[in-house]
Amino acid sequence: MNAYKTQMEAARNNIITPQMQIVAQKESISPEQLRASVACGSVAIPCNKNHAALSPEGIGMGLKTKINVNLGISGDCKNYDIEMQKVDLAIQYGAEAIMDLSNYGKTNTFRRELIAKSPAMIGTVPMYDAIGYLEKDLMEITARDFLRVIRAHAEEGVDFMTIHAGINRRAVEAFRRDTRRMNIVSRGGSLLFAWMMMTGNENPFYEYYDDVLEILREYDVTISLGDALRPGCIDDATDAGQISELIELGSLTQRAWDKDVQVMVEGPGHMAMNEIEANMKLQKRLCHNAPFYVLGPLVTDIAPGYDHITSAIGGAIAAASGADFLCYVTPAEHLRLPDVDDVKEGIIASRIAAHAADIAKGIPGARARDNAMSDARRQIDWDAMFDLALDKEKAREYYESAPPSDRHTCSMCGKMCAVRTTKMILEGKTVEFCTEK
Repeated sequence: MNAYKTQMEAARNNIITPQMQIVAQKESISPEQLRASVACGSVAIPCNKNHAALSPEGIGMGLKTKINVNLGISGDCKNYDIEMQKVDLAIQYGAEAIMDLSNYGKTNTFRRELIAKSPAMIGTVPMYDAIGYLEKDLMEITARDFLRVIRAHAEEGVDFMTIHAGINRRAVEAFRRDTRRMNIVSRGGSLLFAWMMMTGNENPFYEYYDDVLEILREYDVTISLGDALRPGCIDDATDAGQISELIELGSLTQRAWDKDVQVMVEGPGHMAMNEIEANMKLQKRLCHNAPFYVLGPLVTDIAPGYDHITSAIGGAIAAASGADFLCYVTPAEHLRLPDVDDVKEGIIASRIAAHAADIAKGIPGARARDNAMSDARRQIDWDAMFDLALDKEKAREYYESAPPSDRHTCSMCGKMCAVRTTKMILEGKTVEFCTEK
């Protein structure tokens, strides 16, 4: 029996847990350095005690940027097999976290299978599941009902939960005073706003926050403080609603830490590039350096079908400026539920953003794979290049779709390849294009 309930409690009692040992090895840092970061809250290791298949990961300051993949069952697309294919893809391409956003029917069947097979962290948004789980309409749900859903998810093995506790009456007042172009775009946030307006009650996750924390502490579930008032278009970024909620999230962060509950804080969805760095620094300041989890941000609103690109641009800037965890965005964003191909595109785009940011942040070992790729290119070693690529299959497929006559080149430059020419000269060979066959 462990002498501690949570990773944070262990860290504060100078205990290095098995999970900390694994994460420290993955990150090439000392277990003691990691323990100190977990103790002060700048790093979280989401690891529900009931998630047996988990391969622990650390999220936070000084560690590699992690990525999350959203999937789940919806009323219009309820094919469990396809969603599980997406899970397999997320694991194959190295996503560190998977969020089950299922909102149709009895979702626990899918979620339990997901938790049983996934080495990646599993996250959920209990608010999404409340109506289906409780079989009640929104207005009929009580505060205690919401807590029942949180407990059910915790018991099943969910590692982190998005809880929109910051959209309290004060934050709602700021939102309503400051006219927005897109209003509320957070699904969970809009449901809570509607519940509060219809019932006249305070946000139940805020009013009963201590009860929420007790449940999370029991299973070592990390709370991901949801940004119900995140901007849904670049024109709404950094407005009064977003900032007022962020101030509340800073206070809620400290209250969670007081209970030894690990915390992540969620951030903006749409934001012009010139505002991103300031927002990352503001979040870290107001939320006491808690790990920051961002959706995008998307840097323009006019690219439906390409929002994995607008998100990757924003995500790279955000992570280089201090964000620790990127939620992927697929080409289907704003249009439909993503299919398997969309999921792959979203994962790769997000991994590119995360890796580019790690290089910029000087994360130990971040350049190693890039240097190995450069060495392979200098040697014109195609097999090594394919093996080092983020998407090995696509790289090989592109190369072989227009095969060159000389396998030591590609069809772009052929024998005029700069790398080939320089390599031959340095090897003392003569370059003769007209006489070469």
